[in-house]
Amino acid sequence: MTQQAEQLRRRDAAHHLHPFTDFADLAKKGTRLVVRGQGVYIFEHSGHKLLDGMSGLWNVNMGYGQPSLINAAREQLETLPFYNSFFQCTTLPSVHLAEQLSEISGLSHVFFTNGGSDANDTQLRLVKRFWQLQGKPEKRIVIGRENAYHGSTLASASLGGMKPMHTQGDLPIPDIVHVDQPYYFGAQTNESPEAFAQSLANQLDERIKVLGPSNVAAFIGEPVQGAGGVIIPPENYWPAIEAVCRRHDVLLIADEVITGFGRLGEWFAFQRMGFKPDLVTFAKGVTSGYIPLGGVLVGDRVAKTLTSDGGEFAHGFTNSGHPVACAVGLANLKLMHDTNVLAHVREEAEPYLRALMAELASKHEIIAEARLLGLMGAFELGTPDSPKTLGETCRDLATKAGLVMRATGNTMIIAPPLVISKSEIDELIEKADHAFRGLA
Repeated sequence: MTQQAEQLRRRDAAHHLHPFTDFADLAKKGTRLVVRGQGVYIFEHSGHKLLDGMSGLWNVNMGYGQPSLINAAREQLETLPFYNSFFQCTTLPSVHLAEQLSEISGLSHVFFTNGGSDANDTQLRLVKRFWQLQGKPEKRIVIGRENAYHGSTLASASLGGMKPMHTQGDLPIPDIVHVDQPYYFGAQTNESPEAFAQSLANQLDERIKVLGPSNVAAFIGEPVQGAGGVIIPPENYWPAIEAVCRRHDVLLIADEVITGFGRLGEWFAFQRMGFKPDLVTFAKGVTSGYIPLGGVLVGDRVAKTLTSDGGEFAHGFTNSGHPVACAVGLANLKLMHDTNVLAHVREEAEPYLRALMAELASKHEIIAEARLLGLMGAFELGTPDSPKTLGETCRDLATKAGLVMRATGNTMIIAPPLVISKSEIDELIEKADHAFRGLA
C-alpha cells in the first residue's frame, strides 16, 4: 500500500460516512480506492484490475468509458446545465426522453425523480392521489413482499421487506404490509415451481380479502428481486399475481430499478415476464449510471385521472427532469439501440453464461444452485448449516482474483455489464471458479 493510498483511506474514514456500512469495521479495514473504469473493468489505486461482475451497483449497463454518454453530458452542460420543471417550464432533453420512455414501455406518461428511492416514494403519492380522485380515499394500503428492496428512504424502505432496515427506522410506516417472496430455493418446498407460484398468488388473494379490497391500493414488487439475492420467480408467478390484482381492483407496480433497460434482454422485465403493470419504477440503467436519474412510468388509467381530474399534484423535486441527466438518458437509449444490446443479452450472453454457470456448479459441491435470467445470476453456497460468513469469504476471494461479486448472505450475485463479451464471460467464470476453489 502506497503512502498516498493510506492517507486517502484515513481521510475517507475521517469524513465519509458510506451507505449500508459498519463504520467502525470499515475504518479498521480501509476502503478500496477505485480510480478508473473501462469497458467491463474497474481499476483500483494500486493498479489492481477487476472485472466488474456487478455493473457498479446494477447500473453501469453499457460499461465504463462510453464516449457518447460522456459527450452528451458535456454538450448539455455547455448548453443548459440546469433548469427546473416547475412553474410550467420544461427542457428539450426532458421532453424527448419522456416521449422515448413512453414509446419503449407502452406506458403513456413519465414523472422524473433523482433515483429509485424517491421514485418509489413518488409511487405512494401517485397511488394515494389516484384513489382520492376516484372517490375512494380509503384505498390506502400497499402490499409489498418480505426481503424485497425498494429503496432506503422512510417510505421506500417501508415498501421493502428487509427487517434490518425496519428495526433501525421504526418501520414500516402505516398502511404498508408484506406477503411472502417467490424464493423457490429458499422455501425448501415439495411443491412444483408452478404450484408454489400459485400458492403465493393465493396468499396475496387471501391477504387482500382479509384487509378488504376496498382498503387496498396497490401491490409492488421487483420482477426479479435484486438485493434480496436474485430471486427469480417461476414463470407463472407474475401472471397469477396480476390476475389477483385485477380481480380486486388493486394497482400493480413493477419496481424495475434493476431489471429495466436491458438487464433481462428486453427494455423492461414485464415485457419478458408476461404481465402489464399500471406503474413502473425506473432508475439506474436509464443512464447506465453515468449520472443520477430515476422516475415513474404511469399507465393510461392512472395518468388520465391525474391529468383530467387532479388539479395540482403537490409533489416533485428540484432535479425532476434535470436536463443533463435526461440528455445522458437519451444518449444511452440511442447507444443501446445502435449496438443492438438487447439481442446480445437475450441471444448470446445469457445462454452462454447460463451454460457456464451450470458447468461450474457441477464442479463444486459447495454450490447448491446456480440460476440466471438475462444477466442477473446467483450461486447459492453451502447448506443451511454452513457458516454465515461463507459468502463474505467467497466475495473476498473473488476480489483478490480480480472479480467483483456481491454476497447476500451465502448467495453470490453476478450482474455484469450488458456489453460483456463471450471471452469476458469466460474470464468471469474462471475467476469465480478460483474463488469457489478457495472455499474447499
